Amino acid sequence: MNEALPDVPEVRVVGLPQLTSGFDLVERLDLPMHLKVHGPLEPLGGEQLAQLAEAINLRGRGGAGFPFHKKLRSVAESAIRRGVRPVVVVNGSEDEPACRKDTVLINRAPHLILDGALLCAEALGARTLVVGVTRESTQRSMEAALAERGLSNGRRSALRARVQRNPVRMVTGAAASLIRSIDGGPAIPPGRKISASQSGVGGAPTLLSNAETFAQLAIAARIGPERYGNTGLYDEPGTVMLTVSGAVARPMVIEVPTGVPLRYILQLAGAPPVPQGVLTGGYHGKWIDAATVDEAIVSRNSLDAVGGSLGAGAILPISQNTCPLGESLQVAKWLAEESAGQCGPCYLGLPAAARGMEDILNGGGPAALEALKQVAKNVKRRGACSHPDGSAMFLESTVKAFTDDLAAHVLGNGCGRPVEGVLPLFEGGRAPTGVPGGGAAEETGPSRQKIHVDWTLCRGHGLCADILPEVFELGADGFPTVAQAAVPRYAEAKALRAVRRCPALALRIEEDTRSQAPPRNLPVLSQGRGRRALGR
Repeated sequence: MNEALPDVPEVRVVGLPQLTSGFDLVERLDLPMHLKVHGPLEPLGGEQLAQLAEAINLRGRGGAGFPFHKKLRSVAESAIRRGVRPVVVVNGSEDEPACRKDTVLINRAPHLILDGALLCAEALGARTLVVGVTRESTQRSMEAALAERGLSNGRRSALRARVQRNPVRMVTGAAASLIRSIDGGPAIPPGRKISASQSGVGGAPTLLSNAETFAQLAIAARIGPERYGNTGLYDEPGTVMLTVSGAVARPMVIEVPTGVPLRYILQLAGAPPVPQGVLTGGYHGKWIDAATVDEAIVSRNSLDAVGGSLGAGAILPISQNTCPLGESLQVAKWLAEESAGQCGPCYLGLPAAARGMEDILNGGGPAALEALKQVAKNVKRRGACSHPDGSAMFLESTVKAFTDDLAAHVLGNGCGRPVEGVLPLFEGGRAPTGVPGGGAAEETGPSRQKIHVDWTLCRGHGLCADILPEVFELGADGFPTVAQAAVPRYAEAKALRAVRRCPALALRIEEDTRSQAPPRNLPVLSQGRGRRALGR
């Protein structure tokens, strides 16, 4: 149950390969084989590159789908205005259990990704290139690719290039988390949202995009926008990489032109002829029901139109023989454990949402359903990253997609079906810490943690001063007298308790990068985590 996908599952292609060209010849395209398969690549100017990305309607393939040409122009304009050299970052941090497309590309075609990244670096005048990864296999493949090109992080290098390895955590893949880790901090969101195009690595304008995005740019730069547009849909040309798993006979990564019916992709992977539902976009995505599957085609616009999501390119059908709410509960528990533990709405809200789903399955009735809906609504747009938003979207989609099953649980004695555990989760044996690297804290010495009060949420309940008198005292008006303060190391556990218990969710903890203390992370076990997520 909930078996983890291998780093490099079976790879298939529909139509003519582009990103997967040469995969039938070798397991990994080293630089000589890469050049034999794809040929040389001529550099392009910055505006030429932006026009190319705009002509093919290239959008980020990591989930958000932001237009690449806008990001490229924004970085260039910011760098010129400030008179600083920008940085290029490839985000290969594929930390979702159901996604393997970027891992496949990095393991098997790393030079195609580097082609796109180096095109951008040269066009922008960047002198720093960083590739973010989270797996040993991707680190090994990308470091070998940099060595094959003679690229290094040496001070005298014209372009300093390196690989940044981070823990496998859902929040690690957030752009802000990756940038923070490159700058020497923990791989968790910084607590404030700043555009990387304006201020990213080292404060410099940073072009950060997903690994597949750079590979698609490299293909388009070689064959030109007209030929690129001959594949796929007119308004979304080219191919997409999908990871198909769940209730399938053959989990796979597949390159497919946009416009191919989703039903055909499911048949290739050996999905049930009439799936009960299909999760599109991954665990921050949306469910579509069996009837809708027949209407959907592989494209961002089509999936959005039928209530689904292309997202990170994960497609997961489930059969008629399993309880969809039970399957979703396992994912909800995993999502709750992936919280960075520093934003109240996420740290408290996601475990509460998982408990709400569990209450529905345990006969909580209409009250449990309403509680779940309210919690999901409350966590959205209130976190330091998109994790609570995506998780809430997944839960809301579950409730909307499986109305018959939901009614059986809310109004009756349940659907009577078991939970098969067909939605993949990560390998077992990992401690359920909310912060990557979390462990036991020493009791003495300086801390790098600061606790912050969000005045837009604070209602003067005063619990923070009761729990953490070392940091907070209340003024005459009943509100804390400080907006932020360093947390003594011996009081770190109490600081976490204050964040967790604040009724208004007005507290958060983040790293104090100005401190000289060694970087550390607080151990986090959120409410309701006495039992680990099923299948781990």
